[in-house]
Amino acid sequence: MTDQLDYAPALDRTDLLAPPVVEALRGGDASGVRVAPVDPSAADTAEFCARYGVGLDESANCVVVVGRREGIERYAACVVLATTRADVNGAGRRLLGVRKASFAPMETAVGLTGMEHGGITPVGLPADWLVLVDAAVASSASVIVGSGTRTAKLRLSGADLVALSGGQVVDGLGRPVASAGGGG
Repeated sequence: MTDQLDYAPALDRTDLLAPPVVEALRGGDASGVRVAPVDPSAADTAEFCARYGVGLDESANCVVVVGRREGIERYAACVVLATTRADVNGAGRRLLGVRKASFAPMETAVGLTGMEHGGITPVGLPADWLVLVDAAVASSASVIVGSGTRTAKLRLSGADLVALSGGQVVDGLGRPVASAGGGG
């Protein structure tokens, strides 16, 4: 038996959202965005999907990457379905305009986003960051991502995710893997 998710309009439950997420939702069309509380111990993708009966193909991960060019660090978020892994050093690196990209250290990602580790979402990221959204996420009728906290998840369309995050749709950003899961 799986636990049930109780979704409500996101702006009716701002207590479940990180402050930058609330600000981004208030600045855009959040009418199609829903939020549901989750057990924070089940916020990581694989455990969340198993506990709440959500398919990995319905869940998206947002990973923060960093690269350096001319001595300046550049940040991007890569959003891919949980059935894939972000092509950080292929598409991600090229679009970020750096020679090498890597996952940002947890403390840095948390500090710069104002969101919790395991709950970082593309909605509400710093305005100067590149937000790269895999085409499979962007074309989803409904996808689940973090809420900026480990205590909730957002459900929205891929089109709304792209619009609310200022994302750029990228073909092939997510690379299929044999066993998916992981981050949040």
